[in-house]
Amino acid sequence: MEIPLSLTLLDVSLWIHITAVVVGLGATFAGAVMTPVAMKMDARHMPFVFRVQATLNLYFANPALLLILITGIYQVNESGLSFGSFWISASFLIVIVLGGLIGGYFIPTDRKLEAMATEEIKAAGDGPVEFSEEFQAKARIEGMVGGFTGILIVAAILLMVVQPGA
Repeated sequence: MEIPLSLTLLDVSLWIHITAVVVGLGATFAGAVMTPVAMKMDARHMPFVFRVQATLNLYFANPALLLILITGIYQVNESGLSFGSFWISASFLIVIVLGGLIGGYFIPTDRKLEAMATEEIKAAGDGPVEFSEEFQAKARIEGMVGGFTGILIVAAILLMVVQPGA
């Protein structure tokens, strides 16, 4: 059986683009369940949660955003589309905002929360861990910003699929 394969560079770019979204950004959605699961198991797991989140952002989401940006620019140019189209401009804006949030907020915040959790667990000794109000407030804010980030990712996917104004 012969399988004809006729791929263009545009096809490969689209495949890389979609794969980067699924693998690189999809992994970040796990953060929404890691914190509550860790807290139900044992609060002493919290440093691990924040380490995993920072690692996913650093080694999955950041490189994925770079690939999404590069392949997106290539696809717009190669397809004869316009960067002035709403759906393209809005999608690029979302990618830039996501990059800023990941590099400027999530990675440093996860590192701070990991350190805070580690110190508060150490201070609890063998007793029960009760996280400080400061830690809980910072973790709640990160959760809210994470939810907003998830909405941005879903919005960008919607723009890519629907292409309003195209």
